[in-house]
Amino acid sequence: MLKTILIGSVGSSKVFLEEMIKLNFPVQMVFSLDEKFSEGVSGYEPIHKVAEKNGLPFKKFHKINRQENIDIIKEIGPDYIFVIGLSQMIPKEIIDLAKVGVVGFHPTPLPKFRGRAALVWQILLGIHDSKCTLFLINEGMDSGDILAQEPYTISDTDYVEDVRMKLQKAIVKLADKVLGQILDGTVNPIKQNENEATYLLVRRPEDGRIDWNKPIKEIHCLIRATSHPYPGAFGMYDGNYKIIVWKADILKNDKYIGIPGQVCKVTDEYFDVLCVDGILRVYDFENMDNVKIVVGHKLK
Repeated sequence: MLKTILIGSVGSSKVFLEEMIKLNFPVQMVFSLDEKFSEGVSGYEPIHKVAEKNGLPFKKFHKINRQENIDIIKEIGPDYIFVIGLSQMIPKEIIDLAKVGVVGFHPTPLPKFRGRAALVWQILLGIHDSKCTLFLINEGMDSGDILAQEPYTISDTDYVEDVRMKLQKAIVKLADKVLGQILDGTVNPIKQNENEATYLLVRRPEDGRIDWNKPIKEIHCLIRATSHPYPGAFGMYDGNYKIIVWKADILKNDKYIGIPGQVCKVTDEYFDVLCVDGILRVYDFENMDNVKIVVGHKLK
């Protein structure tokens, strides 16, 4: 009998688990990141609730590499371990416990864009046609053999949450394809071409600070890429007070003369910021210090 384990913590983990259940795919254990340790995990999902609802064994965890988790995996003796939507590194000790392999998920067309913050980086880079990948995890960074890929698109108006929704639809198709191949024994792993590999480096919350001297399309792109559920693009009002910009529109400027970053209009619904080549209308934002926004003052 096929034995499998799923480890996950976010929306893609939930979608994948739901598809496993839908296909009656055998799952002996679900490892779900405990809510207590979910702070800072963008798009967290308590997948143990899905497991519990469907009568599947589950265990909440903090660090998957702790001995208590390794012991459970060892006792199950899985053929496959699926690691879907987890930012923690999987140690060799766990990789070696899977009789066939450990399957990972990455939202890019590997070997291109290995690494961190893949959705954010793809929006920032202006990528339109992308693919997500299921692959066999090894000790490298997203470098294992590819099992299958599924395309999805990113438009110039998509916020990162829009892309996440598109990605989840692609995950369903990808899961159907690969889980079906596992069940009928037709899986055909393909080695990645190392010469085509590129790497995305880690992004931190401070990287969302807006440079108001950049073209307005670049500013808008940063806002779209780092919006919910990520930390957000931001400016420092009067240099001291943080304002996070969740959503904004680009407007033509034929009226205001000033310095990039200056507030040029304020209403109850939005405020406008002067940019080098247009006006940014900010209509969804978080005023962290509840400071009064006044025309003529600057965001830096």
